[in-house]
Amino acid sequence: MPRASLPHAEPRRPIGLIAAGFVGLLIVAVAAWLFARPSPPPAPPAQVASVPAPSVRPVPAATPTPAPAQAVLAPRFVLRAAAEAEIARNVPAAMTVFRFLPNPRILVIDFPDLQQQGLMLNRIAALVEKQGLPRDHVLTDGELDAAIAAHGDTMATYYYGHDYAAADVARFFVLADAQHLKLRPEEENFRALLAQEGLLVPGAVGAVISVPRAGSGDGIDQGMREGILHHELSHGEYFSNAAYADYTRRFWRETLDDTARDAFRRYLGSQDYDTALADLMSNEMQAYLMHTPDPRLFSAQVLGMEPARFAQFQAAFLTGMPGGWLRDCTPVGIGAAASASTSRPRRRGIKRRRAA
Repeated sequence: MPRASLPHAEPRRPIGLIAAGFVGLLIVAVAAWLFARPSPPPAPPAQVASVPAPSVRPVPAATPTPAPAQAVLAPRFVLRAAAEAEIARNVPAAMTVFRFLPNPRILVIDFPDLQQQGLMLNRIAALVEKQGLPRDHVLTDGELDAAIAAHGDTMATYYYGHDYAAADVARFFVLADAQHLKLRPEEENFRALLAQEGLLVPGAVGAVISVPRAGSGDGIDQGMREGILHHELSHGEYFSNAAYADYTRRFWRETLDDTARDAFRRYLGSQDYDTALADLMSNEMQAYLMHTPDPRLFSAQVLGMEPARFAQFQAAFLTGMPGGWLRDCTPVGIGAAASASTSRPRRRGIKRRRAA
């Protein structure tokens, strides 16, 4: 059925639309008021109470406690400086070490007996100069005892005096250590002496010689002690004075003739020196030719040379000999004295006992 028709009347505005319009106007008004209102001033920053820093006293730096003073160790060996005459007069009750006054690079060990000297130094002798023994390693105790016995000697009589350059003894200890060889207490004492005196460092220049006390055995009296000492001191000069060593080598090569060199080699070989060592030959030549005054130890006769010719070589050596303490104490008439000597020594050298 169709909607019924109503009579005509004045149109009315919807109530909802009116309400919506009013709300909108209210919102616009509020927003405008908010934007137009001045912003409040910013709040002042919060005040933080100032607390004074605590008073701190500076701590003084701690005073370092001084380190205890290093103890100054007394030297194990106390050396006496002395000239030849004083050393010769010494009568050691125990091993005594001298620094030779005219040449302080020479140390002199004065032994109370031959046995102590042998225990300390014979093994070094075997390495450095004994004929028929190795040069590249150190003998054991058993090997050394056998070598000494093979030459008809004992530990005491193997050598009467010893002489070594610093380089030779340093090499001895290097080889012994490389072999892990246990050395005798006497040999370790010798090492300590050399270390104390700076003779084991590379390039050290110096010499160590030894002499036994008069009356210590095997016929060593005061005169023979003095002869051994002077002989060994000349070796010390050779090892520590390059000018003297150079002069001696030239004399061996240029002044001695072949016959004289052969005579020295034969004699030195009979005393069990290694004649293949040229420097050893020239060194021993100067000591026997010029500085072994006791005819019981050496003479022209045991060399197999006519005394007059022997005296000529002595005079020639003295003529060109470098100045110094050794020349000063060599008698000017040494050649004439040797030529006049008629005493025949026992066949014994400084380094080797050999009966007549």
